[in-house]
Amino acid sequence: MSNSPSYWERPDKVEDFAGRAADRRLLTILDTFDHPPSVRVLDLGCAGGRNTVVLAERGFDVHAIDASAAMVERTRSRVAAVLGSHEAERRVRQKRMAALEGFASESFELVVALGVYHSAARPGELDEALRESARVLVPEGRLLVASFHPDSQPSGEALRLVEGEDHLYDGFDSGPLYLLRPEALDARMSRCGLFPVVPTETVVTPTDTGRRVTVNALYRKAR
Repeated sequence: MSNSPSYWERPDKVEDFAGRAADRRLLTILDTFDHPPSVRVLDLGCAGGRNTVVLAERGFDVHAIDASAAMVERTRSRVAAVLGSHEAERRVRQKRMAALEGFASESFELVVALGVYHSAARPGELDEALRESARVLVPEGRLLVASFHPDSQPSGEALRLVEGEDHLYDGFDSGPLYLLRPEALDARMSRCGLFPVVPTETVVTPTDTGRRVTVNALYRKAR
């Protein structure tokens, strides 16, 4: 999520994210697993649960975290409808993206990080989050990523680099975001032993007010 907690606690934002369809790239990956109950998946920055719920419905051993209490509550209510309230409470937790100490090393086959890494409050938090994501992945486990690109124009105007910062940009309603271009993201990932399965790409999507530009990537942890 972003650096502005109150923005992500707003009921309208919670329902906006809860109402979104599951990520298409994720659905393609899920189809490659023959026995979902034996596959442990971490949904990092689960928002309103759009991907968490699909994982639960398909029988994956899903766990999810988010920094927003309201997003966690909404995701838990949706997961509870599938797995029951006890399992929802156990599986969906309020944590920031780097706070994975409660998860054992090499315990997930897949980590889903869609729209979360750019919410780093400081450069060190991003590096911590990437190291932790790599730590909890099994060897050859996969990490699915989408993150905003510096060329995004949410309001139709170029983002503004925060003075004194290399990668922190203003221009989003949710507050400043830490944005990397594909080559820079790949370099950060490689330092954690994560390497692209397919070439990391930049995707441009026109919106009503400007354009959404994302870095889409799929990484695999080295043996």
